[in-house]
Amino acid sequence: MKSIVSFVCAVSLTVIFVRGNALAQDTRSHVNKGVDLYKDGKYVDSEVEFKKGMEKSPNNFQANFNLGDSYYKQGNYQDALKAYQTALSKATTGDLKSKVYHNIGNALLKDQKIKESIGAYTDALKLNPDDESTKYNLSYALDMLKNQNKQNKDKKKQNDKNQQKNKDQNKQNQQNKNQQQKNKQQNQKQNPQQNQQQQDKISKEQAQAIFSALNNDEKKLQKQLRKLVGKPIKTDKDW
Repeated sequence: MKSIVSFVCAVSLTVIFVRGNALAQDTRSHVNKGVDLYKDGKYVDSEVEFKKGMEKSPNNFQANFNLGDSYYKQGNYQDALKAYQTALSKATTGDLKSKVYHNIGNALLKDQKIKESIGAYTDALKLNPDDESTKYNLSYALDMLKNQNKQNKDKKKQNDKNQQKNKDQNKQNQQNKNQQQKNKQQNQKQNPQQNQQQQDKISKEQAQAIFSALNNDEKKLQKQLRKLVGKPIKTDKDW
């Protein structure tokens, strides 16, 4: 019997009573106790009981399969897959193998391994083509893969667009820089007279400063001589 869990269909625990010697009965006891705990939502406690059953009978299909379900309910999908793989190797009928593949698909899908889950559901349907739960999960996984591919494609398209935009911007910046340099060179070639005038202007300003300094020195010299002789003294300099 299968029940819907979240967006996937999880196979309910399969309990097959073991008959035979005392060891088999001990294994059955732990497995049955684990099933009860699992149904009560006590997944960690059920895990303990299933492991005890495996210690008694390592090759027991029910203990390994149900242990995988306990891990699955706890969100431990990697360990769930390991337990299911072990159970698959112990399965003796196509129906049991189909159930294991179904749950392997669920664990893979929860672990975001969509392509792998599609393969597991496909293997389950090969063994049991009429399983509606597996058909539903396979269809769901295919839709997820389609959406994932579309998102990846859109993301790549946007990244390519951004890269091209950056390239165009860098190219434009370089062109602007080259044009500014070119304009500067052209201005220097077209206005040599203006450049020379600016240089001459600077030279005249410097000359005026020198002249003012000398003139001030001359006035100071005449003033000092007047104090000495009482009348102005002319110098040979003609300013």
